[in-house]
Amino acid sequence: MRPVPSQRESQLSACVHCGFCLPVCPTYVLWGEEMDSPRGRLHLMKAEAEGRVPIKTPFVQRMDNCLGCLACMTACPSGVQYGRLIEGTRAVVEASFDRPLRDRLFRAMLFAVLPYPFRLRLVSAPLAVLTRLRDWFDFGSWLDWFPARVRALVRLAPERIGNGSALPERTLARGTRRARVGLLTGCVQRVFFSEVNRATARVLAAEGCEVVAPAEQGCCGALSLHAGREHEAKAFARRAMAAFERASVDQIAVNVAGCGSAMKEYGRLFANDPEWAGRAAACAARVRDVSEVLAEIGPARAPRHRLEARVAYHEACHLVHGQGVRIQPRTLLEAIPGVTLMTPREGELCCGSAGIYNLVEPEAGAALGARKMAAIGDLDVDFVATGNAGCLLQLVAAARAAGRALRFVHPIQLVDAAIRGRTL
Repeated sequence: MRPVPSQRESQLSACVHCGFCLPVCPTYVLWGEEMDSPRGRLHLMKAEAEGRVPIKTPFVQRMDNCLGCLACMTACPSGVQYGRLIEGTRAVVEASFDRPLRDRLFRAMLFAVLPYPFRLRLVSAPLAVLTRLRDWFDFGSWLDWFPARVRALVRLAPERIGNGSALPERTLARGTRRARVGLLTGCVQRVFFSEVNRATARVLAAEGCEVVAPAEQGCCGALSLHAGREHEAKAFARRAMAAFERASVDQIAVNVAGCGSAMKEYGRLFANDPEWAGRAAACAARVRDVSEVLAEIGPARAPRHRLEARVAYHEACHLVHGQGVRIQPRTLLEAIPGVTLMTPREGELCCGSAGIYNLVEPEAGAALGARKMAAIGDLDVDFVATGNAGCLLQLVAAARAAGRALRFVHPIQLVDAAIRGRTL
């Protein structure tokens, strides 16, 4: 939602151009261009709001270049709400700028497929076959004949689709029930990382939570919201909120950082909607990352078996910067006997996934993925753990491109393995 003029003007004027945001901004680190830094984009936004800069291709490209990683908000001493400003600006761009036909078609294709699990599974089946030939294509340079965005689609596609079996709508708590927790199953998560959802349900149940995963919940709207497709995001959000209202849950556990960040913003998204404002605020107040749920319900009940593993933890941007969740995932991992937790250098820098960014801006996305993989490659680790589906896809692709044999997991999978006494 774009702030009303007074709020927007106040926020744009709050930037004091101190430069603290520069070293954590992925595009500034890549290119060293002032207009591709947060303060540069804020300057452009202010100029556009004052009518000094039109919404044309140069302006739109600068906004498109932004990953929306929100690292600048963590670094900003003035508290500028950059995330809200870039989302609002993108909503205006999508409503008023006529993108080139090829760009419009590609984006329309993404949003006609990604937020819909059934469609995504249909498209992913033939794509999974193509990925088996991916190495041959790369070796023969045949993939280079395709447009950059098509190459990105092929390179990011996982080698296998997750188990298609639906998560039970209700998973009983072990022992005395501590809480009734809703579980967001997601769209991309449900198709590509269904095993993460099952691990999440098992861990929550083992810790005394009854887990409810409403079948009708659908997409939460995060991908659309972060891309400026506000009307579409609201439609998805209404459906998700209604599903969890009917489920009568105490909290809503989310295991995808981007989804959790968007759902915690529902109250702001619907602030001017009399019918949904209260419901959205109530829903947002119940949303927790799964690591937060486990931290809040009390001491761990389920014993953890020893798991000898060196784990590099990659902080998903929308978890640490969007939600301020930094300690809880680390605490979960460090509580597993035998786990040694490690942090790669440049940990604050985005991996280049950022929703659909690595698809619509493939060169920048790939460069950031390679940079992140080089940092992880400096460490001698058994696993790389991160709490976001997009980050997992991006890091796996970056490791493949770098020729590195690494194992990538969601932190909850390691907790699940420790509880069950199994290896991954």
